Amino acid sequence: MEKRYSEMTEYELKNEIAQLNEKAKKAEQMGMASEFAVYERKMIMAKAYLLNPDEYQPGETYEMVDELSRFLISYMNGRFAWGYRNGGSELEGVPISVLKHK
Repeated sequence: MEKRYSEMTEYELKNEIAQLNEKAKKAEQMGMASEFAVYERKMIMAKAYLLNPDEYQPGETYEMVDELSRFLISYMNGRFAWGYRNGGSELEGVPISVLKHK
């Protein structure tokens, strides 16, 4: 049975990210876009577990890694920040790994 990311050590998480990165590259080379997207999302989640959620504060606005969006955090729930993208009105949750740390 596989471990959850929350149960992995930093070393295990980094190995998992490296393996997912290799799988993503292979999927991309083979033109398997949906499989590539799955590996990308898994990498984003694994990276969130390498970060400290206490460093992200509700009420603060963060630039997102896509550099096109900004995200206002309303509240934190584990490794997810819940809030609003680009001043929108729809509440959404994003892994903290997609937010640039200030």
